[in-house]
Amino acid sequence: MNPLRIILGITAMLAVAVGARADDAAPDKSYSGSPFERTTLTGDWGGLRNELATKGVTLDATVTQVTSGVVDGGKDHTWQYGGRAELSTTIDSQKLGLWPGGFLLIELEGNWDRATGFRDTGALMPVNSNQLYPIPSGSNFNVPAVTFAQFLSHYVGVTFGKFDTLSGDDNEFAHGKGDTQFLNLAFNVNPTLLLAAPYSTLGAGVIVLPTKDPQAAIVNFTVLQANGNASEAGFDDLTTDKLTFAGEGRVRTGFFGLTGHQLVGGAYSNRNFTSLDQRIGAVLDKNLIVKQTDTWAVYYNFDQYFYEPKKGSGQGAGVFARLGFSDGNPNPMEDFVSLGIGGKGVFESRANDGFGLGFYWIDVKTPTLQTPLQDLSFLQDEWGFEAYYAAAVTPWLVLTPDLQVVEPAQKKQVLGLLDQPSVHTDVIVGLRMHVIF
Repeated sequence: MNPLRIILGITAMLAVAVGARADDAAPDKSYSGSPFERTTLTGDWGGLRNELATKGVTLDATVTQVTSGVVDGGKDHTWQYGGRAELSTTIDSQKLGLWPGGFLLIELEGNWDRATGFRDTGALMPVNSNQLYPIPSGSNFNVPAVTFAQFLSHYVGVTFGKFDTLSGDDNEFAHGKGDTQFLNLAFNVNPTLLLAAPYSTLGAGVIVLPTKDPQAAIVNFTVLQANGNASEAGFDDLTTDKLTFAGEGRVRTGFFGLTGHQLVGGAYSNRNFTSLDQRIGAVLDKNLIVKQTDTWAVYYNFDQYFYEPKKGSGQGAGVFARLGFSDGNPNPMEDFVSLGIGGKGVFESRANDGFGLGFYWIDVKTPTLQTPLQDLSFLQDEWGFEAYYAAAVTPWLVLTPDLQVVEPAQKKQVLGLLDQPSVHTDVIVGLRMHVIF
């Protein structure tokens, strides 16, 4: 019997059968105000939007467009343009007048055209992560998340459905899908996790709130389908040898009287992967691709304000860092580190502006093709730097100039086994426009 099917079934029965008070639910969202003051372009819809939010139903939509190009180094200097739209709905069962403790999240997502990527830069880390979702190739529209959570008490909840796993590895200054903070994937999520945990996949798990306050501390344990994707429901492909087991804990700290967070987690997948090391004789003569069973990754991140005008307001500036470690085979990203500073509303007159400066480095376990004459390797360690400034024209319209310098993992442009000229350090310039509807 498939353990994920068992967990999905038991969790669903518990969620329907048991309720809990939701006194700590997030406060109502206000969409009212003038076009230059409100948080959304379309406002409160004549009061309907605020009324729905009071009843526990929120409807939010964003469109993010990015134009960018490699202006020096790299492989291709063609200027690229792409965009992504996202519509999300959340429903609080208690506010809706049903049962207490239930929360439903639905995400719809689509992208178009193409971003500056590996074919332009030679870098493992996408320099425009906004374009990766729901599927990296352009012109897609999918439903990456339909997730239900039911709290059984103030301290414990269960959750199941199709997960948007990018909600994990949260960080105050470096997180998300490249739409509001950093563009480079290396600053938005720990890349050592990407092989074990798909972006959109079926799963079920347990949520623990040690202090009843999810902002103070939260622990979760989840079983995920290891080969899920945003374009398929995934129920027809649930097997015991394609599962990911993940756990994560995050706690709020108060060092120096300022807000901070510490997070640690890990993931293990039991599915089969292609090994990074291949012998050309076995590949050509026996048509045998060497496999590597399972993969694992552990990760850590922290953020800490060093300037916070009002504690807990989300305004101010601070530092962040991420560390990640994996098996190194089949995962080519064996060790990872990123660090930097970020902030929002540092200047009183520019309360909605944000900024970030970051550096990352990846210890790459290069794929090796063993031949009778020599061993051919294709990658090297990669590092990169990014700086951005998010200038809010209004609270719902933000323009972000972005600069990146990346030493790519790809050493040479390789066509078959023929080495081409070396790939030099990339300089990437971009401009992002983010609109909240």
